[in-house]
Amino acid sequence: MATNKQKILIVDDDNNIAELISLYLIKECFDTIIVNDGESVLPMVESQSPNLILLDLMLPGMDGYQVCREVRAKYSVPIIILSAKGEVFDKVLGLELGADDFMEKPFDSKELVARVKAVLRRYKPIAPVEQKVDEKFVEYPDLKINLTNYSVVYMGAHLDMPPKELELLYFLASSPNHVFTREQLLDQIWGYEYIGETRTVDVHIKRIREKIKDHSQWRISTIWGIGYKFEVIN
Repeated sequence: MATNKQKILIVDDDNNIAELISLYLIKECFDTIIVNDGESVLPMVESQSPNLILLDLMLPGMDGYQVCREVRAKYSVPIIILSAKGEVFDKVLGLELGADDFMEKPFDSKELVARVKAVLRRYKPIAPVEQKVDEKFVEYPDLKINLTNYSVVYMGAHLDMPPKELELLYFLASSPNHVFTREQLLDQIWGYEYIGETRTVDVHIKRIREKIKDHSQWRISTIWGIGYKFEVIN
């Protein structure tokens, strides 16, 4: 029987914790799948196409960092890391590998559900080609960022980019030469409900720059001590 419920893949080697998380999410009308090791994640993503992954870091065999790296190499499915390791280094590394959010254990069940819903609100699947919509996009030489179907075309080729990276790039490019502080970008892209650090913005800018290099007519510029701007060069 078909279902319209969004599907959450829960990855935790402690099955009691995984089952508890599953109960919280089922109460909020999500479908859930549980796996207890890292090696099972990629096959499950391929076969079940979950809408979001809740990923523990401390897994037997393949750890959460490696899982995150392998999933992100092939898919743009949102990932929230759950970990008892709460050091800044662990958070930054998780974000650099492509995670969308990071929660420390132990966590409040209501906050977990709120974070899941917040990340899913930011993620929108690509619209079918035949669908007629009023497109929201910005375009510069060799770069087109489309917020309607969450696509980026760079140097004539489609570029795979996770939702928050794309939203950040679109927001900056929509206001050329306007300087935004890291706090403004956090509020705009992650929302007031996001409990994070301005370092998050730096990490995402770094990842965007790894994919999109400075152009002769535009670039993402760092305004030291303040933030960033999408600079159009005359």
